[in-house]
Amino acid sequence: MPPTAAAAIAVLRGGEWLLRATEPDAVFTPERLTEEHRLIARTTEEFVDNEVVPALDRLEEKDWPLARQLLRRGGEMGLLGVDVPEAYGGLQLDKITSMLVSEHVAGAASFGATFGAQANLTILPLTLFGTEAQKRQYLPKLMTGESVGAYCLSEPGSGSDALGAKTRAVRQADGSFVLNGEKTWITNGGFADIFIVFAKVVDEEGEHFTSFIVERAFPGVTNGKEERKMGLHGSSTTPVILQDVRVPADNLLGEVGKGHKVAFNVLNFGRFKLGATCGGGAQKAIGEAVRYAAERKQFGHPIAFFGAIKHKLGEMIVRTYAVESLLYRTAGMIDARIARGRREREGASESDQSAALATLEEYAIEASIAKVAGSEVLDYVLDENIQVHGGNGFVRDYPAERHYRDARVNRIFEGTNEINRLLIPGMLARHAVKGDLPLIAAAKALQDELMGPTLVADADPSPLAVERRTVEALKKTTLMVVGVALETYGQKLGDEQEVLMHAADMMIDVYSAESAVLRAAACSTPSRAALQVDAARVFVNDAAVRVEASAKQALAAMADGDTLSTLIAALRRLSKTTPINTVAPRRRLADEAVARGEYIF
Repeated sequence: MPPTAAAAIAVLRGGEWLLRATEPDAVFTPERLTEEHRLIARTTEEFVDNEVVPALDRLEEKDWPLARQLLRRGGEMGLLGVDVPEAYGGLQLDKITSMLVSEHVAGAASFGATFGAQANLTILPLTLFGTEAQKRQYLPKLMTGESVGAYCLSEPGSGSDALGAKTRAVRQADGSFVLNGEKTWITNGGFADIFIVFAKVVDEEGEHFTSFIVERAFPGVTNGKEERKMGLHGSSTTPVILQDVRVPADNLLGEVGKGHKVAFNVLNFGRFKLGATCGGGAQKAIGEAVRYAAERKQFGHPIAFFGAIKHKLGEMIVRTYAVESLLYRTAGMIDARIARGRREREGASESDQSAALATLEEYAIEASIAKVAGSEVLDYVLDENIQVHGGNGFVRDYPAERHYRDARVNRIFEGTNEINRLLIPGMLARHAVKGDLPLIAAAKALQDELMGPTLVADADPSPLAVERRTVEALKKTTLMVVGVALETYGQKLGDEQEVLMHAADMMIDVYSAESAVLRAAACSTPSRAALQVDAARVFVNDAAVRVEASAKQALAAMADGDTLSTLIAALRRLSKTTPINTVAPRRRLADEAVARGEYIF
């Protein structure tokens, strides 16, 4: 991001958007992309459309030499080195560019998985945690695609509970380690050359979760058979078996006992980029759906003529618009924070990579929101894409069927959506307890406000004034629920998973709704602004219904009798929203998309 653009973006702490208002000109939106950004996006899209998509059938036949060849083509174009410093041959571009690459790889989901395992899960941990020697040894070939990488975290008995790994590493007298264990569901497992492996170093002091760089060439490294998967047939997924694998001391990645830092910070950025991939996939599917709806005739008309189909297309666009808005907003905050840190560190010893690491930790909440929202919106869009196609969507003659199968795993990848839902409010609560966010003070202030007289909102003639007030009310509703949860459960809040899930759903809707409204308010092109206002208004209208429903269920789980009645009365004061007519704006969005033959934003 150019320095002037970065300086204009609000630099909030992770989760701080829940506690304070943000102005439209302080968020990054797709409309603020530079020409350099757009060039990278076009390059990625053309590569995928022209070289990868035509090869999907061959990839689904397990043509791994072809997969390697395509990775090398991506490497030649610099797409694998976007996040890597120039000192190692990378491009060292901003995180918006990194997100754009992920967004536009989405046209070929199987290759997207192969690409993501390389660029996100292998190159990134080496970039962030590798020693100078490790970076110089491994990064150049990984960035060109000459070497292929894989990330080995999950095991037969430890998926979401990653720290429960059974793979063992025993230190030898010469400082090397001997690894034994089995890793499962490893993307690129069938043909990777370099593995980022997590194991527990066992010594007289206990077990220490640690990461290693393991080469396929090391004796004892093998992979099992390809998994017979529901989708992503064009990506390799196998177990990786480690039998008395001797790993040199120089291949320790990070520090002994600090493997969780490697695993979770890589996953933070991986979640965000997975959300971007899902958003890009939704945009592609909308294009397919509107083109088919314009061509397919029933009862003498294209099916795009009928209200039921317009509703589907309009809702697909609305949800995708909200996800796209939150993704770009988050990318802007990440880059702005990195840029501010770079200015503050002038003359200091801290490196850009350590600053990037701290930033990824800071926005872990937003990364999880992006992953959950992106994967679930994509599933919704692809399900409706099948429905728009009717019987043709259920057969392999059309891409709708492949998209549907390939997307289902996104709600499992990078930590299941259930785990991420627990993390979202859990991380917010931890920030509050540590004093990083004034959440508890804000919750108490809200209680005082609810006990006082009802305030009359100032008249505001702007097109989204009602929606902005609604978003503020949704924030307060979420804050009330989180505050009651902290007061009710204290340190045991983590045990109340149902309440946490409701709180997460509320936070996801609030962040999505506010991002959509801010983007629409910032749009300065009249023809686009009117459509963006339509999308934002519909999303906020429906989000208000969902947030209120989640709040009621959460409060009922935490209280009963007079206490519950008091809380519900307070909720009613916050959720006084008048429904809008959503039929007309959905129709306008659908008609515009059909006319253009593509996603319209």
